[in-house]
Amino acid sequence: MGRVLGVPVYLNASMVLLAVLVTVVYGEFVRRELELSQVTGYLVGFGFVVCLLGSVLLHELGHALTARRYGIGVRGITLELLGGYTEMERDAPTPRVDLLVSLAGPAVSLVLGVAAVLATIALPDRTLPDQFALQLAVSNVIVAVFNILPGLPLDGGRALRALVWAASRDRHLGTEVAGWAGRAVAVGTAVLVGVLTWLGLIAPLGLALMVLVAFTLWQGAGQSIRMARISRRFPLIDLHRLARPVFQVPTGTPLAEAQRRGLAAGAEPVALGVSDSSGRLVALVDRAAAEAVPLERRPWVAVDTVARGLDGVPSIPVGLDGEQVIRAVQTDPGAQYLVTSGEDVVGVLHIADLAQLLEPKRKMTQ
Repeated sequence: MGRVLGVPVYLNASMVLLAVLVTVVYGEFVRRELELSQVTGYLVGFGFVVCLLGSVLLHELGHALTARRYGIGVRGITLELLGGYTEMERDAPTPRVDLLVSLAGPAVSLVLGVAAVLATIALPDRTLPDQFALQLAVSNVIVAVFNILPGLPLDGGRALRALVWAASRDRHLGTEVAGWAGRAVAVGTAVLVGVLTWLGLIAPLGLALMVLVAFTLWQGAGQSIRMARISRRFPLIDLHRLARPVFQVPTGTPLAEAQRRGLAAGAEPVALGVSDSSGRLVALVDRAAAEAVPLERRPWVAVDTVARGLDGVPSIPVGLDGEQVIRAVQTDPGAQYLVTSGEDVVGVLHIADLAQLLEPKRKMTQ
């Protein structure tokens, strides 16, 4: 959509659904309350959508600008069906910074909510400004209170993570504790939905949204727990051991023969490379492309046809530590990476090997 204070802002397609729902539902409500025409009611409903988006954007800008204040780069803000999120380039360096960044968003929402409450009190009843102020007050206060609940992926969960991190000096433990707390919040939300439905106090649209919120919380909490367990294994990443040695075959070698030679090279899995007439490595075989060639055709297909030139393969210096490797992979996603020492290629890192190291209990395609 553009940039706000230098931060890129994106609009997820799911936000269109929210815009339509709010425009229709709130438009019908305000039309009946203030005896407006249907067109005017829908225009007012759409105006409330714009105000709601602005409130969510300001909430996320609270996170983004606080993060930037402490030297954390911000990739962008995305507005979506259930609110929005801010994508940062790296994690907070200390528990204190993590706590401040996490609480900045709810603080902005609370200030907006209080201002809207004061506006509601000051404005005449049953007028358009009064209705807008009331809805903004309710929405911002709800966003502030709900987001402060202590469970990931909510802002309160990030605050809980920071507190556990500060007490234990273990960020991963903080993330895991806050993730399980997030699952408890998701279960509590689901129970609340059930009670409200049983009492007949919730409309079908509200029921659908609350069920979606509970499901999203459960998924986000589970992802947080998973990432905590993965990040504990970052110190195990050693590119000297993880990179597969490159077994080179001359250009023009049939794919079947190249694969046979690679298997015969030893027990250790190797990466197939293609060398020119001078023996210089010029390309790497793309495993997915090679596997897509039928077995009966591999004796007749040159290895070059399923190889990528080295210029098209991202590289990673062999001396990087685990967190630096993960950051490099996230910055330039790919299936394989040249592991280099200066100008020399010392091996090839397959992303499947890295994934297997980080999540040994998950079934990976080799």
